[in-house]
Amino acid sequence: MQDTQYGKQTRRAAVAVVSAATAALLITACGPGGDGPGPAAAPTAAPTAAATASTVPSATHPAPTKGTTASGAPATGTTPTAGSPSAGAAPACAAGDLKVDAHQAQQRPPGTGVGAAIVAFTNTSAHPCTLQGFPTVAGAANGSPDRNAPLAVTHTGSATPVRVAPGGKAWVKLTFVQVQGEGDGSCASGATPVAYPTLVLGLPGAGAHQVALDDGLFAECDNKVTTTALLATSPS
Repeated sequence: MQDTQYGKQTRRAAVAVVSAATAALLITACGPGGDGPGPAAAPTAAPTAAATASTVPSATHPAPTKGTTASGAPATGTTPTAGSPSAGAAPACAAGDLKVDAHQAQQRPPGTGVGAAIVAFTNTSAHPCTLQGFPTVAGAANGSPDRNAPLAVTHTGSATPVRVAPGGKAWVKLTFVQVQGEGDGSCASGATPVAYPTLVLGLPGAGAHQVALDDGLFAECDNKVTTTALLATSPS
């Protein structure tokens, strides 16, 4: 009875040994290549953060440059360059660039004097230039423009830059206190009318210019005149 139990235990131990050996052979047989024994494959390491980042495709859009957004649209608040429409204004007209003439205005106060006159400034240079502002006005004879009598000037309207092309013009309109009556006429104020053969107009930054009417004299009262600023279109 004891021999039988011992024999069973011995056979069970032998079977266990055989099973373990068989499993080891199967594992060895499944090595690389599957043709025979070989070393077991090393476990694959998990990708590091650096490796993962290097494999991600980079964006195709270039980095935004100054003055643009990442999408290529202009950025707001950028400063205009010299090539923008706001740059490259024409220089101020020089006194020698301008030719002056004057004629009686169509729309003028009723009376027998000149009433109102249109004075035109023509750019005789080969380049555009800019005029701006209100003129000073003085009455003078036909001689030196330095010998003149300044008139009290009242401004009407606002002054904006006028770009004058070569051969182009800018204008002012002068409106006087009108002379009344026939003959030598009279002034409503009781003053004596004055008739000047020429006027001297001083332009801001563009010198003084003496001009005569195309017909007649500048007859006015009270040594007063109302003037527009320099205009891009001719008044009437």
